[in-house]
Parts: sequence; structure tokens; C-alpha cells
Amino acid sequence: MKLRKLPYHLTVCKVESLSAIDLASEFFFIGRTDEEISLVCRTEDTPVHTTERDDDWCGFRIEGVLDFSLIGILSKLSAVLAENGIGIFAVSTYNTDYILVKAENFDRATAALAEAGYEVAGEGPLMIRRAREEDVMQIAEILVEEWQTAYRLADRKSVVEGKSV
Repeated sequence: MKLRKLPYHLTVCKVESLSAIDLASEFFFIGRTDEEISLVCRTEDTPVHTTERDDDWCGFRIEGVLDFSLIGILSKLSAVLAENGIGIFAVSTYNTDYILVKAENFDRATAALAEAGYEVAGEGPLMIRRAREEDVMQIAEILVEEWQTAYRLADRKSVVEGKSV
């Protein structure tokens, strides 16, 4: 079975009203019950006003149109991920199923599914990792040095031209 990585980050949230949702967005799922209105959407398309929100999800689409008579597809996928300690959020459409995992587990999920024999295609979203504090400090030091150098050069130029900085 072939899975395709979705090329964007997703958010799972709850909204008070359907009017909060941009129905012109390219990708979203809405679930409405007597208790809530849930939305899964691209993170950049998340409504401003949500009652609850959980960011940092990435997803896989099961490729092709799945016949309703097929049994156990989600069960098998979720079992592989559960065996690897990876939780899921599943969404089904008329055509196919989607498996969402937290971004921090996306690479492990991809490897686990591939090892279990699933073909995993696509690039997936750009993964931005949180920088270590020492890396941030090093970058800050470089930026300060660059700013100081630029300031000294501007100061020298103003002295030559008779202006003050």
C-alpha cells in the first residue's frame, strides 16, 4: 500500500461556529456533532478564534480510492505506529483515509511505516527544529559583531563626511 506525505503542517482545533472556517481553503476537514465543531486544517489557515487548538501535526494520505469493503487498513497502520510508541489522529473521507502524527514523530513514523512494508512517497512539510540555546547564543553573538562592525564603518564614513551618527 502506498502512502503520500502531506506537504504542510496541520492544526487540530475546535471552533464555536462554522462561520469561523474559511471554506475557500484548499485543505480542511470539519467534524460537527451535538457537542463540538472540530477542524483539521493547514496551520496557516487556522481560524483566529478557536476554543481549543493543537498545532504541530503532519500527515500521510493513503493513495488511491479505497473501497468501503476493504477491512483493517487503519487498524494495520495504527498498529505499526502504536508498536513504535507513536500516537495518531485519523480522518476519513469518502475516498480515502489520512493518518496524522505529531511533527516530532513524523520521521520515526515514516521509517516505521516503510520498515513495515508501506511505500511512503512525497517530501512532507519543511521540518523546523527548535534550536539549542547555545546555538541561539552563538548566532546572537555573530549578529552583534556584524552590527558593531556596520556601526563602526558608518561612524568612520560620517567622520570623513563631517556628519554625526
